[in-house]
Amino acid sequence: MRGLISAIQFITSIPLGRTAIFEPRAMVPFFPVVGLILGGVVALFDFMALYFWPVYVVAVLDVVLLVVLTGALHIDGLGDTADGLYGRRPREQALKIMKDSRIGAMGLVAVICVLAVKWAGLASLGPYRSLLMIIIPALARSSMIFGMYFLEYGRPDGGTGRPFFENPLDKKAFIFVAIPAILCVFAGLRGIGLMLFFIMITGGMIIFYQKRMGCITGDMLGAMVEITEAGLFIVVSAGGI
Repeated sequence: MRGLISAIQFITSIPLGRTAIFEPRAMVPFFPVVGLILGGVVALFDFMALYFWPVYVVAVLDVVLLVVLTGALHIDGLGDTADGLYGRRPREQALKIMKDSRIGAMGLVAVICVLAVKWAGLASLGPYRSLLMIIIPALARSSMIFGMYFLEYGRPDGGTGRPFFENPLDKKAFIFVAIPAILCVFAGLRGIGLMLFFIMITGGMIIFYQKRMGCITGDMLGAMVEITEAGLFIVVSAGGI
């Protein structure tokens, strides 16, 4: 339970009081569970809000709620990552730019685009709407585990993500990824398509990070969450899936 509580406190703004310990390795397996909690809260809000507002308005409120629940942690990482990786800057310069707390033009554009795509996907969800809203945030946060497993940390001298990379992850860290994967079965063909696109998006980002930087950082992990979440919402809302 301490690992779960630590994970909730680290990647969300949900108030659970203060814990006396910080165990990064213990919280990593619980990232998908935290995603399920976030998705459940948003799905419940969405279900009730649809009685009062049209779906396009509710989709905006859903996006805002997700940002509030996560304290914009991953959004901040997305902006920093876009600023750092845009263009042909060498690795060290890109890492330095990502460490700057100020957001640049590319970061702002990336944040706006990802939030817009997320809104469009949420506004267009068809069958299994509530179930998909629970599954997708869990899969998005599962992507961080894959990033940590396949890539080395890019800031050995320090950084927010450094404690998560001090020891290599073992396969037990993926145990709770099975929960959203199993839930996909209950979403029929949409669920199967969702898992396939999750593998494609996550794998594609890991390959891109490896070729572009040869490493990963906390900001880049946050960007993985936001891009994966937005990508899954938009693809699963397509009529052919």
